[in-house]
Amino acid sequence: NSNSSGDSIVAEGNKRVLSIQSHVVSGYVGNKAAVFPLQLLGYDVDVINSVQFSNHTGYPFGWEGEVLDGSMLGTLVDGMENNGLLSGDGSGGIGNILTGYIGSESFLRVVVSVVNKLKGYNSKCRYVCDPVLGDMGKFYVPEGLVDIYRRDVLPLADVITPNQFEVEQLTGISILSIRDAQRACCVLHDLGVSVVLITSIVFPNNGGSNDCDNASTDLLMPPSNDSIGMFASQRQYRSQRDSNQPLVGEQSKTEYTDEQYILYTPKLAGQFTGTGDVCAALFLGWTADNENDKKNGDSSLAVALEKLAGKLLL
Repeated sequence: NSNSSGDSIVAEGNKRVLSIQSHVVSGYVGNKAAVFPLQLLGYDVDVINSVQFSNHTGYPFGWEGEVLDGSMLGTLVDGMENNGLLSGDGSGGIGNILTGYIGSESFLRVVVSVVNKLKGYNSKCRYVCDPVLGDMGKFYVPEGLVDIYRRDVLPLADVITPNQFEVEQLTGISILSIRDAQRACCVLHDLGVSVVLITSIVFPNNGGSNDCDNASTDLLMPPSNDSIGMFASQRQYRSQRDSNQPLVGEQSKTEYTDEQYILYTPKLAGQFTGTGDVCAALFLGWTADNENDKKNGDSSLAVALEKLAGKLLL
């Protein structure tokens, strides 16, 4: 984006997104699924592709292409930094980071450095992490990424948008009930994540136990066995809810509320790829200006994804 004088034209910081995820030649996953919705919502999106594949990894005869390593990511970000495209000289800096499919451990480690760098330029820069690992019991990426996500990435993330399989891998908790989902979200909050959006979740039963303090005990049964849930959890510390009262000692770390929602939609026949990528992008876009409006964001997401999947069935 430039004008006739060659000066860069960028959106204000809160409307700029750095999106780091996959690229495929054929199909719509990763950046090809996430960038266009963000642009429709008025965001200026800087795109870095973590891999370049012929197609997504679910095809029966595989795929061809290349996986970028950490040094390649570092080189691209250095070039942006050298030209003032990270800081934006104050008003045009990057206000949001979105990461999705990462194909190598070295790349993910450098993502950590990039997030730290951008938060250094802009302390309000929000990091939305879709920790893509796999689905339906199968890994899409090297399993070594799980420990890096858990140890290094999640403590930096403001929002994460995993699916059920990914939550189970990151927490070690098998999700068989709403209580299990609450416990898993509690673990993720304890790692430092403010908002957890489990984008697709199916409960085979409503049993289980709940060892998570402050978790909701109002358990909502799915309306039918043909429903799929979207589960959201937001942790707010007392300092965030009531900034007028002083904090004493460790109160800021121990007094909190986990606000949680679950929303069910009908399961549609068929298998869809890229819906998680669209989900993360839309959630970023719809909540960036109002971080506390997660409930309406969830409802809008569910409607949008159901309509999108319905169109693909036609």
